[in-house]
Amino acid sequence: MGPGHPECPERLDAIEDRLLISGLDVALDRREAPLASLADIELAHGRMHVAALRGLSDGLREEIEAGGPSHVQVDPDTSINVRTWDAALRAAGASLAAVDAVMAGEMETAFCAIRPPGHHACRDKAMGFCFFNNVAIAAKYALERHGLKRVAIVDFDVHHGNGTEDIVAGDQRILMVSFFQHPFYPMDWAHSGASNLVNLPVPAYTKGMEVRELIDSAWIPRLEEFAPELVLISAGFDAHREDDMGQMGLVEQDYAWITYRIKDVARRHAKGRIVSCLEGGYSLSALGRSVEAHIRVLADV
Repeated sequence: MGPGHPECPERLDAIEDRLLISGLDVALDRREAPLASLADIELAHGRMHVAALRGLSDGLREEIEAGGPSHVQVDPDTSINVRTWDAALRAAGASLAAVDAVMAGEMETAFCAIRPPGHHACRDKAMGFCFFNNVAIAAKYALERHGLKRVAIVDFDVHHGNGTEDIVAGDQRILMVSFFQHPFYPMDWAHSGASNLVNLPVPAYTKGMEVRELIDSAWIPRLEEFAPELVLISAGFDAHREDDMGQMGLVEQDYAWITYRIKDVARRHAKGRIVSCLEGGYSLSALGRSVEAHIRVLADV
């Protein structure tokens, strides 16, 4: 995104450092992310959107060779460089490879430590640091390529996953449950009211116990009724009390508790199958600690 931007490479470094310090890395099966195919990307995105991003990337490469800028803005807070295209394809590719792995029984759960994030990417629009919607693509992929009938998306980022809603609203094969700070970015959010969405807007300074009560009263009954065959998580950790990108009050224990509740649903209905994809989380220390707590529950270690 450019120097000084919160969506920076150091985010993944912070996660790696925490996994090393905690000793958790030795318990994990690590895999490299492949490139997603354009056909799979287009399960969730319009062909013109995909072509436009590719064209921007190709054009930027030519401009750099001619002494032009290294970044191009696609949104007030979102820019691309010559590596963005491949990075975005690998972020989506990680989510698809993880779906393949859990569906094949090679693993029960997977966490995708990926950049760029995805849940603000709409069907035909890049925004909010996001280009392709990794979780929405994975949901459509699981339905179309693996023949599943019911996939749940759980989004606990501090910001509303407006892009995911744009893509999945009205698709009764997908249930999306989320909480998010409101009013907050994206400020133009106007939810569709589709029956396959459980949106829980909460005010600034909401703390973990209040979120837990909302999850037990609103998320869990709908998830149990829906009985998903696969659970996908948009795992944003910017609702942490140390994260300046939001004003909520969650801590690591809250993320562990949320993950336990999601895992309980997955064990009953989805053979334990969960694919979690990194979204937000910009306080590096809090991000590392929160991801560790999340992975420990996913991996039962």
